[in-house]
Amino acid sequence: MPRTHELLAIRSPSGEMLRGDLFFADSPGTHAVVFVHGFASHRNGEKSLALQVECARRGWTFAAIDCRGHGESEGKMRDLRGTRLIEDLAALRNHLATRGIQQLFLVGSSMGGFASAWFALGVPEVKSCAFIAPAFRFVERRWNSLSDLERAYWKAMNVVRYKNDWVDVEVGYCLVEEVPQFQFDELVRSWTKPAIIFHGLADTTVPATDSIDFQAQANGNIELRLFKQGDHRLTELKDEMAREACRFFEHQLTISTCQNLSV
Repeated sequence: MPRTHELLAIRSPSGEMLRGDLFFADSPGTHAVVFVHGFASHRNGEKSLALQVECARRGWTFAAIDCRGHGESEGKMRDLRGTRLIEDLAALRNHLATRGIQQLFLVGSSMGGFASAWFALGVPEVKSCAFIAPAFRFVERRWNSLSDLERAYWKAMNVVRYKNDWVDVEVGYCLVEEVPQFQFDELVRSWTKPAIIFHGLADTTVPATDSIDFQAQANGNIELRLFKQGDHRLTELKDEMAREACRFFEHQLTISTCQNLSV
């Protein structure tokens, strides 16, 4: 079936432009799958593309944006903070609502899992989520991993360089100023929505124990898929995860339809 592709340009609360994509068949319809990328990544990664293909196969609407400071969107990585990520998702939600999309199914990768989870808490339009190596402790882990001297240096300089095998960026102190707002214990206490989680046991960036703890402590229907050889990126499993995420969402759509018919 032919697909329509629209390039999105959405104004963020700070005035910076968010760039993204919207794919659909005849019309956007009433529900969409939304991919939320990871730290220092962008909306066109391998996992996002695999999900887009799976949505196309099912005739579903698919959307993704680059958060501020990432990809083609405006803004700076130095201004990265949890509240800004949530604002970016809210801006996308508001735009999709103007297109008649009333239900969202979020797929968050790493930092995108953190942002998706916190955004979903207070947003009834989000019906369920899929998390890929989710960094549920994204803010607090960065802070807790530092010594007192490192914390003081970051505060004094207002910026710190973050480098690993995949990224080399500068992050502002504003990110960890929000540590009290994004505590893992509060997230699991507040969580009630269906979710499926994919995590690799060989992940050295975000330990799989974060996802195991989330499933054990949070309420709601939560499926957990652990991959013995999977690293943090899980790109070799992208097609399987896309299929399983959409299978999970399809089940939630069926439940929602049955509940509406019984009212």
